[in-house]
Amino acid sequence: MSHSDLDRAVWAERFAAVAAENTTREYPYAAQHTTVSPDDRALPAELHPSFATSYDWHSSVHMHWLAARLVASGLAPTLEARLVPVLQAHLRAEHLATEAAYLRQTPHYERPYGWAWLMKLAAEATGSEAPAIRALAPGFVPVVDVLEDLVTRWVSGAAHPVRHGVHSNSAFGLLLVLDAARSLGRDELAATVSQAARDWFGDDAGWPFAWERSGHDFLSAGFAEADLMRAVLPVAEFAPWARAFFAEVRPGDAVLTPTVVRDENDPQQVHLFGLDLSRAGAARRIADALRSADPADVTLADLLGGAADRLLASGLQASVGEEYYSTHWLASFAWDAMEAREHDAR
Repeated sequence: MSHSDLDRAVWAERFAAVAAENTTREYPYAAQHTTVSPDDRALPAELHPSFATSYDWHSSVHMHWLAARLVASGLAPTLEARLVPVLQAHLRAEHLATEAAYLRQTPHYERPYGWAWLMKLAAEATGSEAPAIRALAPGFVPVVDVLEDLVTRWVSGAAHPVRHGVHSNSAFGLLLVLDAARSLGRDELAATVSQAARDWFGDDAGWPFAWERSGHDFLSAGFAEADLMRAVLPVAEFAPWARAFFAEVRPGDAVLTPTVVRDENDPQQVHLFGLDLSRAGAARRIADALRSADPADVTLADLLGGAADRLLASGLQASVGEEYYSTHWLASFAWDAMEAREHDAR
């Protein structure tokens, strides 16, 4: 793909169509609800009036984030008219209150991945430039209250992070929570997350990127960790940390190259498209931070930034394709990577 083919404006309407389809598609739905009695037979839409679409709860959350983000970015009126009523219907205050109550009653549900995306959605609604989206913000307050308590209890009670490439990865979850906490003015939560990141990852060096990847990763454990520390550490502190952390990476290494998906109908293999997209976004943000630290020292920044477009291109077509195992979630990661690319180009 050429540089123009990776422009987010080119893809916005295609992603909007995907988001509209996903946020209104109720089935199939992979419910993760733990049944507690023979009478506990509620349908997903009853348990999760906000997020009972897009195959599963966490994907529904980040597809709603994508829809809200696209509305704020500016869309054709016909697409905006498809997305806004769905967001207004699903993200009503009483529906969000039901979601908040469910999270409080099941404190390990969707930890930390779903929590993180819900925090990101709350921050998007609160700071949105689209009045219709911003009007939804008050309903998110009880949700964020619950999530702040859950995250605080989680990090205070865990001696070790989870370091692999799927939903339970600690670094990815902490990064999204941290960014949202700062945006929402939740200073105590932001401080808690920052300290947890320092405790869990502050002394890491020489990450063995050659050991990545497994056959169903959609996150790079190393890139997720480095992206988190970029957000936690002051620029002058992050640069030496990153150089030590990426010490084993060389041009042409597998971690900098697109993955191979042999069966695009396999729900585990298509995770690898997401791996490429998530690495593309993280690589851009890390490279940007390194250039800010020392414009003269661009070796690592260029190495990471140079890989980003190849990784981004790898997963794009699958995010708007025909296979629902891909399209119910990939576009969220693609849009995030495109926004990182645009910021890096400024």
